[in-house]
Order: sequence, then structure tokens, then C-alpha cells
Amino acid sequence: METEVANDLSPLAKVYKDGRVERLMSTATVPPSLDEKTGVQSKDVAISSDSTVSARLYIPKAAIGSLHKLPVLVYIHGGGFIIETAWSPTYHNYLNPLVAEANIIAVSVEYRRAPEHPLPAAYDDSWTALKWVASHSAGNGPEEWLNSHANLKKVFMSGDSAGANIVHNMGIRLGEEKLNGIGIPGIILVHPYFWGEESLPSEPTEPGKRSMIRDLWHAAKPTTTGCDDPLMNPATDPRLSGLGVSRVLICVAEKDMLRQRGWYYKEVLSKSGWKGDVEVMEAPGEDHVFHLMNPGCENAAKMMKRLVSFMNDDK
Repeated sequence: METEVANDLSPLAKVYKDGRVERLMSTATVPPSLDEKTGVQSKDVAISSDSTVSARLYIPKAAIGSLHKLPVLVYIHGGGFIIETAWSPTYHNYLNPLVAEANIIAVSVEYRRAPEHPLPAAYDDSWTALKWVASHSAGNGPEEWLNSHANLKKVFMSGDSAGANIVHNMGIRLGEEKLNGIGIPGIILVHPYFWGEESLPSEPTEPGKRSMIRDLWHAAKPTTTGCDDPLMNPATDPRLSGLGVSRVLICVAEKDMLRQRGWYYKEVLSKSGWKGDVEVMEAPGEDHVFHLMNPGCENAAKMMKRLVSFMNDDK
């Protein structure tokens, strides 16, 4: 077995000369279940016929016997495009209570990851998942939970970190390609993984920190022009004003090195000519994806409450 490292992406992963990828963290998985604590049922489904895209679906068990239609959340996990999965205990334990609190159906997307499948694979797979959700609009799609229980006029998208980057880029695509039979009023970007060649005011300037983010981005998208690639720096994207949703909630954390990018996104989106509403929620004293690491903390509870109200607000 090849032991010479071609690309060290620690602490996330190592890529060896023979192309083998060793993921160094977040490799645990859990099966779908009926979660006793929240009363949420989950199951795994194939989305694409070749099984490159799949998802874990979540529904409040009480909704299964009801005629009431629930909003849908398409959730895209983070992990730098390289680690984590929809089957991870981190996301399973996050989505069970969110689904219960918000009374929604969630579709947690399992997309192909870099570096074996460089971008745009994750973007393409997430778009495939969104089209799959839309295929249920007439009530005769492949998934009974969506046919019988989903209100497809209220589909939201959310993701954390790299997942938030994907969600933003799905919003850009929605501005260019309409999806029939589905309404997507809003997106939620949690600690979004955006960057740029130039540092923003009060953003880390240490070369080590900046190069780590740059190296991860290049590993995910080897063909990139750099960190001012419109996929990574929305400020450089001429399509930004066409973002295809009317509401955006950005969550940032005070100690997160990506914090400034979240605020900057609000600024450039507001000035772009886009006609929607954008708001930022900042968690004081917290770091990147704190709500996944410490879901019981007070700031995580506040953030959960804000997400629930965002998805149930009939603006």
C-alpha cells in the first residue's frame, strides 16, 4: 500500500501518491431510525438511478398518519467538500430535533466528495437532489413521504460551512434555471465557507491560516482560478443579483475565522441589486459549527429557534 503522501490536508484527510484518500476525522456513521427522544422517523433513499446521489429523509412520526402538509428542508452537510456524510451521527443528531421543532420533512443529501470527485460533483449532486424533490410536485414522485406529506411550495435549503457554500450556489443556479412545481422561498447559510485572495478587515492575515483554507479549496476544485473563483467568493460573481430566492438567513459565530465572510456576503448581496431580504444572526463567543459540536448549549438553542421561525414564517 502506498505510504507516500501527495497532499496533506490534515486535520481532515491525507491523499497518497496512488490516489488513495485517508479521512482522518468524522468517519463514523449511524443507521436511520425512529428517534425515541424526538419522535422523528428516518430512512435512506437512492436519488439517482446509478446511486451516486442518495439522501436520508426525516419526518415527524406523527405526520405519517396526518393529511397536514409540511415544509421541506433540503440539508447539505459541511466538511470542506472532503469529509462528513449524511449518515454521520453529527448530522443525524442535529436533524432529528430540528425536524421535530420545526415540524418539517428533511432531505439530507449524500453527495460525492472531493478529492476523488472534485467540484462541481457536489454542486451537481445537490442540484440532482433538488430536482428529485421537485419531481414529487404532482403527488406521483418516487417517494411516498414527499407525495403524501410535503408542501412543495415551502422548500428551504440549508447547510453548514461547505454545505452553506453549496446552498448559496444552488440559489444562484435557481436564478438561472427555474424548477417547476416547487417553491423555494428561502435559504439558510450557517457559517458559510467563502473566502477571497484579499483579506477582509479583521479577518485572519496569518499566512498559515489563509493557506490552509486556500489549500482545501484547491483540493476540492483543482481547476479553480483561486479563492476569488465566483464559487468561493460570491462578491466576484456577476450573477449574484439573480440569486433565485427571496429570503436569506446567514448564521455566523464570533470566533469563527469565516465570520467576516458571512457579514460580507450580506453586504455584497444587499448592494448587488437583488430584491430579497437578508439577515445575519451572530452567536457571541462561539466558533465554527459550535451548534454541531455542542448542541445542548444556549447559543445552539437560540439558533435552532431562529431556524424554526424562519421556516415557519409566512412572509
